Amino acid sequence: MTNPDRSHLRTALDLAAGGVPPLPLRAGKVPFGNCRGCANGTCGGRPNMKTPGPCQCPAPCHAWAAATLDPHVLTSPAWAPAWRHAAAVAYHPGGAGLTVIDLDNEEAVAWARATLPATRTVPTTRGEHWLYLGVMQSVNAVRPGVDIKSLMSYARWRGPGTGTITDLPAAVRALADKPTTVRPAQAARPAVTPPAGGGECRHRTPAYLERGIAMAEQRITDAQSAVHTTVYRTFLAVLAAHGRCGCLTDAHITRLFTAAQAKGESPRHCTDAWANARTRLGL
Repeated sequence: MTNPDRSHLRTALDLAAGGVPPLPLRAGKVPFGNCRGCANGTCGGRPNMKTPGPCQCPAPCHAWAAATLDPHVLTSPAWAPAWRHAAAVAYHPGGAGLTVIDLDNEEAVAWARATLPATRTVPTTRGEHWLYLGVMQSVNAVRPGVDIKSLMSYARWRGPGTGTITDLPAAVRALADKPTTVRPAQAARPAVTPPAGGGECRHRTPAYLERGIAMAEQRITDAQSAVHTTVYRTFLAVLAAHGRCGCLTDAHITRLFTAAQAKGESPRHCTDAWANARTRLGL
């Protein structure tokens, strides 16, 4: 293995020995793609997986679920290609009993210093990570430049940081209760041609579409496990019913993406799930 390869793997092994489950990242802080045994974010192709947990596949397959404390897995031949091409190391904060407040710019850092209890901090390229002891649901964009990374999420490892880590405060948990205003990426909009009649839902009435979107939101919100799979299947169902009649609008897609992100899905995961559903249906 090359020197960078050994360096990233050594960092990962040190993290695992300290109870922090690591995973490799490729360039752009992006995890390695699904292995052949996985589909649509479901580990091992098991659609009835009831609870999220460590990936059981022989190679890193889907982001936070690939993180592991097992040194035998980290050093296995199946993982060797990932370490060979890794650009960085990430970790699953929730798996380590932590919550990371990702502050993406100077304004966000200033807000945290004025609002949140002091804790361990780690400098990043554009801001800081604030680490608290305790876990919670991960939520993106709880305010401008602020993401919460804990359960079912990953953060790039940038060193141990400085300061004494403190307990997760109620002020951070309260941030997750605020509605997110993140809009879906432009690429996630369905490329369908509205039918004659201005794109009105051809199935029954506009109320039919509204009920369908509301039920889809509720299905995502009610998911207690396998959130990735639930989001994909919900997107698939919506597109199967309405993807060809031209009635879906940005407002409808925003509602679905917002519900998914409130459950900890990232905008990129939402975009990927939407694109995969469109591909599955030939849209």
